[in-house]
Amino acid sequence: LFDHYSYHCPANGHHKEIDLINRDPKQVNEDVVKVDFEDVIAEPDGTHSLDGVWKASYTTFTVSKYWCYRILSAILGIPVALLWGFLFACLSFCHIWAVVPCIKSCLIESQCLSRIYSLAIHTFCDPLFEALAKIFSSVRVVLRKEV
Repeated sequence: LFDHYSYHCPANGHHKEIDLINRDPKQVNEDVVKVDFEDVIAEPDGTHSLDGVWKASYTTFTVSKYWCYRILSAILGIPVALLWGFLFACLSFCHIWAVVPCIKSCLIESQCLSRIYSLAIHTFCDPLFEALAKIFSSVRVVLRKEV
């Protein structure tokens, strides 16, 4: 059979060891797809089926889930992996060749606009607010409570 770690792609020069036992090392599906019999079917106290039915239900659920997943992954796993690989390659391509350069371009242009905006504020608004500050700095407010 296969080793615990194996995967080779020498044609492209790519070589990576993958773990055939722990197939979710980054725990991507920790809370999402971990569905056992007890996570789906539960009988509260006072409402129990026959013990034989409960055991048969457990076995049926577990075995059918196991083999259905195996059959689906055997039939569709490689085509779906191909589609996801293509999708993420396209996303990476767009991000590298379009999104990042566009963001960089916008940042460069926004720096230019921010300088123009800053110059306009300092030229027109600063004198106005300084004049208003001098006018209102001599205003005194006295609060009295009359009874």
